[in-house]
Amino acid sequence: MGIFNKLKTGGMADVIRCDESNYLVWKWHPTKYEQGALKRETAIRTNSILRVKTGEVAVFVYKQKNGTMHDYIVGPYDEKIRTKNFPILSSIIGLWYEGDTPFQAEVYFINIAEAIQIRFGIPYFDVIDSRFPDFQVPVAVRGTLTFKLEDYKAFLKYHQLINFSLDDLKNKISAALTRYIKEIVTNAPSEHNIPLIALESKIDLINEKVEIYVKDRLIDLFGVSVTGLDLSAIEVDKESEAYVELKRVTKDITASKIETDLLNYQEELRIRREETQYAQRMSTRQTNIGAYQTQVGGEVGVAGAEALGRMGEKGAGNIDLGGQGAGFNPVTIMAGMAVGSAVGKNISETLDQSLNQNRTGQVVPPIIPVTKYYVAKEGKPTGPYDLNTLKNMLTTGDFDSGSLVWKEGMSEWQKAGMQNELSGIFPPKI
Repeated sequence: MGIFNKLKTGGMADVIRCDESNYLVWKWHPTKYEQGALKRETAIRTNSILRVKTGEVAVFVYKQKNGTMHDYIVGPYDEKIRTKNFPILSSIIGLWYEGDTPFQAEVYFINIAEAIQIRFGIPYFDVIDSRFPDFQVPVAVRGTLTFKLEDYKAFLKYHQLINFSLDDLKNKISAALTRYIKEIVTNAPSEHNIPLIALESKIDLINEKVEIYVKDRLIDLFGVSVTGLDLSAIEVDKESEAYVELKRVTKDITASKIETDLLNYQEELRIRREETQYAQRMSTRQTNIGAYQTQVGGEVGVAGAEALGRMGEKGAGNIDLGGQGAGFNPVTIMAGMAVGSAVGKNISETLDQSLNQNRTGQVVPPIIPVTKYYVAKEGKPTGPYDLNTLKNMLTTGDFDSGSLVWKEGMSEWQKAGMQNELSGIFPPKI
């Protein structure tokens, strides 16, 4: 009689594990018997072995005074069920006794690694573009949803394991998914400014919107985590009268918009051409102004030279040497030479600057001025000479500190030794 009872209860010890290859939630029962064949198939005996694979959770469901309790063993786990190494036993007070007396608990395995896929097809439903409310165009959607049970505790809040059916869950998710997709697709034309006839071309945008929308709601409703949603097709019924009429209306609008855009583009090109022509005229004008300034400077220089040439007319500034009537005024002559030199130099620099500006398009700084002196030799001015030339003349004996010199800005001839700028070229006095 005792052996018969042991057989009826499933034996002294069992191996509690799940051998199903494709499941989401599976209830354990002794392998010797069909599920539901034993009245006490939930009797968990001492020394039974619990094996939970990676990606699985074993859930022990049992009754206590304060209601139904759940304890979870997350895989991998492979141990004998004993009080010292089985964590949930500490919370199963009064149900476990060392020896052969079992405690009552239902054992469920939840697959948290398996990705469940649902293929859905939403038949034609009417979509209206708020800009053209008179046209109700049928639209159909197909795709695939993939989800997992990552948060198994949240999942148990929404589902009773004893009555759980995967097909029932899929049906509920499909119904909710259909409702959400219809809502998003219907609002897409007005919310994202998408022409209804171009809805199919915006499938990526709508897919992204649907996935974000569905993720938040399915975790709240069913405790499942969406890992992917793919809209494989958005089909607009192109044979419907509403679509044909809407396409005709929007085609006229599109053509009008293209014509308007073309006119705007042509006007933009015209403005660009005028701006370019204006810039070219301003560039030419700047070049001409430079040439005009050079021309005026040259004319001023020539006029000044001619005026200086007439300074000696009618005996102006002449000195009669030896009663021979030969007029010689060194100050006037030297001033004329200096002014002529300055004018010539100014014209040369202006021409160089103008040419350089025309060649490079940039203003070139003027040449650094160099100090030059005229030297009186045998009563006649010579030069002008820069400091290096005067140094060389000093070594050859053609110049010394007593030589009379003059430069632009001086009122009269003076000895070279009296010029601070020349003091450095003379040897120190001993």
